[in-house]
Amino acid sequence: MEDALYGPEGFYRRPEGPAGHFRTSVHASPLFASAVARLLVATAEALDTDEVALVDVGAGRGELLTGVLAAVPDGLAVRPYAVERAARPPGLDPRVEWTDRPPAGVRGLLFANEWLDNVPVDVAETGPDGTVRHVLVGPDGTERPGARVDGADAAWLTRWWPMAEPGARAEIGRTRDEAWAAAVATLDRGLAVAVDYAHVRGDRPLFGTLTGFRDGREVRPVPDGSCDITAHVALDACAAAGDAAAADDGGGRGDSGAFVLSQREALHRLGVSGERPPLSLATTDPASYISALATAGQAAELTARGGLGDFGWLMRPVGTALRDWAP
Repeated sequence: MEDALYGPEGFYRRPEGPAGHFRTSVHASPLFASAVARLLVATAEALDTDEVALVDVGAGRGELLTGVLAAVPDGLAVRPYAVERAARPPGLDPRVEWTDRPPAGVRGLLFANEWLDNVPVDVAETGPDGTVRHVLVGPDGTERPGARVDGADAAWLTRWWPMAEPGARAEIGRTRDEAWAAAVATLDRGLAVAVDYAHVRGDRPLFGTLTGFRDGREVRPVPDGSCDITAHVALDACAAAGDAAAADDGGGRGDSGAFVLSQREALHRLGVSGERPPLSLATTDPASYISALATAGQAAELTARGGLGDFGWLMRPVGTALRDWAP
């Protein structure tokens, strides 16, 4: 998965970028970037500052940063960072610092939209004899059982994704926990947010979620660089790892701890609503009605149940409180 996504010929090195193959919330509507801009403003207010960092982890080609910078109100100075392994795209706002890892010691908002689902994971499967083994995958997608899962991976499965039934599969999320904890630890003060399709302990999918995407369609997750390879995220495990990281470096003092909202709820709190404009507006101001109707349609897509609205927003304040946001 590491080589297929990020190697020299990996999927995320392709010139068309992720937007050439699938739509994220960023690509669906500028309303998403505007909502993130409002969250950035709220973070600056919590920090009592008019200078704030915005760290976009898994920045793609800088689409989210571009949208947020355009939506930020006058008077707030933003230091934008794009964290991405691919090369910097031409024409990107020169204010954006392009880097392959989150900068350390910043104060502001770290926002990771559909990043954790592409942090490579190993897959485990329970055999007929009840032994949990790694699944080995060839470059053509052919699978075979590997060594028994033990050590830290086995401990992670026991805690977060117990497997008993023969044929059951799981994605071992320890690498994602570590990636998220490391990202949280880079914040001096502020808010870290991870947005992804997710599941929680007690409701894990029996056969896992690993899949591929290419040209807007779901495909076999063949690790040859021709497709995206993704799996839903155990956000509850990531939340615990981020809390531990914040507590270890002292950043947990005074904050409200990690919590998870659905994208539907988070965007509603940030002013994104799919409510249709009043029909009377069509008579008094047809142009405004058509514009408001289009905006409502975009908002409805971003917050739809069974679609983008089901994304989980893992929110981790660091050294500050966002108690009004906690469920």
